[in-house]
Amino acid sequence: MKPWMIVLIVVAVVLIALVVLLYFLGKKAQKRQAEQQQMLEANKQTVSMLIIDKKRMRLRDAGLPQAVMAQTPKLMRRSKLPIVKVKIGPQIMSLICDEKIFDTVPVKKEVKATVSGIYVTSVKGLHGKQLDAPPAKKKGRFRRALEAAQEKAGAKPVK
Repeated sequence: MKPWMIVLIVVAVVLIALVVLLYFLGKKAQKRQAEQQQMLEANKQTVSMLIIDKKRMRLRDAGLPQAVMAQTPKLMRRSKLPIVKVKIGPQIMSLICDEKIFDTVPVKKEVKATVSGIYVTSVKGLHGKQLDAPPAKKKGRFRRALEAAQEKAGAKPVK
């Protein structure tokens, strides 16, 4: 057997082992996420709150309790999370918002929110009002240039 064939076989075996490892790790993470979702559903409460501010910020800058910082994995502490500063009754606190609803959360408005611990999972307008859709994303330079070029050429713009 030629040496390059041996190297090719070894690389193929390593790649197959890596794929199998990633498969099992993904399955384990999926199971853990399902358990966490069940816990969130079991502990959820509907609360009326005034949203003061919302930002994406690091965990240590968010003003969350020290117990939260202690439980957070070290790699997660440096990442930026969607944080919502709210007033619930007389108390002002910082909560972590679900990434899916962060853009739809209105600022300086009173809302009814579903909260599980310090995690906001959904937001509805007070008195059944529908919240505004998230603002349209700004077009980047490339997209604007592409549309301008297509208009000059007389072609149909790409959306």
